[in-house]
Amino acid sequence: MGISRDSRHKRAATGAKKAQFRKKRKFELGRQPANTKIGAKRIHSVRTRGGNEKFRALRIETGNFSWGSEGVARKTRLAGVVYHPSNNELVRTNTLTKAAIVQIDATPFKQWFETHYGIALGKKKATGEEEEETKKSRKVERKLAQRSGASNIESAVEHQFNAGRLYAAISSRPGQSGRCDGYILEGEELAFYLRRLTAKK
Repeated sequence: MGISRDSRHKRAATGAKKAQFRKKRKFELGRQPANTKIGAKRIHSVRTRGGNEKFRALRIETGNFSWGSEGVARKTRLAGVVYHPSNNELVRTNTLTKAAIVQIDATPFKQWFETHYGIALGKKKATGEEEEETKKSRKVERKLAQRSGASNIESAVEHQFNAGRLYAAISSRPGQSGRCDGYILEGEELAFYLRRLTAKK
């Protein structure tokens, strides 16, 4: 028995059985879910209708995530699934799907922020001892001085940088495209998911 997407086997709204006038058709087929997990990259290709291909990510550990307010995207490592809007079982099993809320490594974004604005995020200032600063040219110093006023990072996001992990949402479909891409949560959306995470605990 294959997985079928037809509705002929279902009963009518009245409860009546529909007459079987034909057997299953190839175009009505369904396939097993990918159940993408976090791990060393393993992607299978699936031949689909019209000779096209889907890329079934069975395991994946990195993805491209964008930071909307700063207009920058970086490839970073996935740490784990923390919330899923459809099913808590997917959180327990660390299954990656579209709309899953994951924690990602903040290091690439931290490095970008430091080079772009000249401000170190998530570093605790050592008392008494001052860190040696790398020498910068006057042109770079001017550039950083101009940009420093433009950086208004949200306090909730900055707090995450201190922990070294950022909350992000997956916007691609790993079981279809073989990629796990998404965006960092900010503003109202971040506040909503933080409420959901605290309520769950």
